[in-house]
Amino acid sequence: MHARRILAVAVSLVGAACADQPAPLQPLADTKPLLITNGQPDQGAHPYVGLIVFDDANGPAWLCSGSLLSPTVVLTAGHCTDGAVAARIWVTETLVGNAQFPFGGSTSYEGSPNTYPGFCVICDNFSMLRWLEGDVGIVVLSEPVPTNVVSSYVQLPAAGLASTLPNRSDIRLVGYGDQFLLVGGGPPTTGGFGRRLTTLSTLLSGNFDNSENLIRLAQTQAHGKGGICSGDSGGPNLVGSSNVTIAVNSYGPNQTCFGVGYATRIDVTAVLSWINSFLN
Repeated sequence: MHARRILAVAVSLVGAACADQPAPLQPLADTKPLLITNGQPDQGAHPYVGLIVFDDANGPAWLCSGSLLSPTVVLTAGHCTDGAVAARIWVTETLVGNAQFPFGGSTSYEGSPNTYPGFCVICDNFSMLRWLEGDVGIVVLSEPVPTNVVSSYVQLPAAGLASTLPNRSDIRLVGYGDQFLLVGGGPPTTGGFGRRLTTLSTLLSGNFDNSENLIRLAQTQAHGKGGICSGDSGGPNLVGSSNVTIAVNSYGPNQTCFGVGYATRIDVTAVLSWINSFLN
């Protein structure tokens, strides 16, 4: 899974932090580590994508990415909403230096998390590609994001759209997750989140285990392409240059975010019906 624990993020950016009060974001170090997602600054191209902080009973606990479907409805991953008691979203290009993060205030919008009823971790049909099922979530905001802040929204797909796309189709990813590979002093880790980046990925279509519920994406840095990393969970998988998302980011095969990534399809009739129930 590619959610990002708040404490781990705070420690990776600013050093030691108290567990009950994660430190606010500080500017990233001026270094040139390997770029994991191969992303570029979004520069306002996808204003409906935001960074979401989820609270457990003790306060801010983990973060994900998500997309506004309307001024009050946010699409994200089920493993992000599952177990959360509250959530808030920021839709600014960067949170670096935002002293209100992760507790909220005038720069964020509060909401309630909802998890798809079919969500399941390590389900009965356990396999490498079935350990996480129904990985879709919705956050309903208690106040709308003003149209002078965001006036365009991610679009839902037609049922079955992903199955019609040819192999190696361009899928655009947008998110706030980790961007750097940090090496030295132990196993490689990732860091450097908090900025909205975008990159193209490559759809690897065809029949595979659970392909009726998942899409798979090549996570390479070849030919200007990239992939997802920790904190990109729940972000959209946009078809080419459109604003139509066919899936939400779910998980990858390893902690260094290389190889093949998987996203949960939302072009499934039952999933689309559940999502639309929040919009009607």
